[in-house]
Amino acid sequence: MNYLPDDELKPDRGGRKPPSMNRIALWVIIGGVGVYYLGSGIIGLLSK
Repeated sequence: MNYLPDDELKPDRGGRKPPSMNRIALWVIIGGVGVYYLGSGIIGLLSK
């Protein structure tokens, strides 16, 4: 079972392709959650 489209799994001889919009959106969402957890942890440490 693949989580990536077939065109991203096959090697490309012509050079690098830019990341797809789905991959960019996933990184932005995961990065936002990480920043939230980091910020809430720092605020929790400082408020104690």
